[in-house]
Amino acid sequence: MEKIGIFYGSTTGNTASVAKKIAANLGISEKDVFDVANTAPSKIADYNVLILGSSTWGDGDMQDDMHDFIDGVAALDLRGKKMALFGCGDETMTETFCNAVGEMHKALKATGAEFIGDYNTDGYEFHHSESVKDGIAEGLLIDNVNHNDMTDVRIGEWCTAIKNRILSCDKSDI
Repeated sequence: MEKIGIFYGSTTGNTASVAKKIAANLGISEKDVFDVANTAPSKIADYNVLILGSSTWGDGDMQDDMHDFIDGVAALDLRGKKMALFGCGDETMTETFCNAVGEMHKALKATGAEFIGDYNTDGYEFHHSESVKDGIAEGLLIDNVNHNDMTDVRIGEWCTAIKNRILSCDKSDI
């Protein structure tokens, strides 16, 4: 079984709440959920599957603590690890909705990690996001401001897809 760690950057508590819901959905212990404001990037070495989350701020930037954490993680060799991304945002920020997911993806591509956890953007209305390529988001996008009613469903669907992807990857390694 894969060892999963969740690492998040949260300013208002929204992303922290989503991280905890993801952990509960995946059956991950609270001891494996980390606020990156108090966590060294080297901690990810303890895990085979990494779930990273950030809110989007300003002109589409990652949350400050996550930005610093990602800088450290980007210097690591993560070959053999699987990585899934999630982000919180407000779709009324129509040109930068959940950009943090795309920023994390771009910063971590060179680490060699295998990205899992793409997700659709159905139900959201925004013009542009750095996290969306060819109509598919590079991770889970959550808008608790305008679509709080969709959060639990989206997390459940995404976590099911993550579990299935991890299981299929494990079988292909046999």
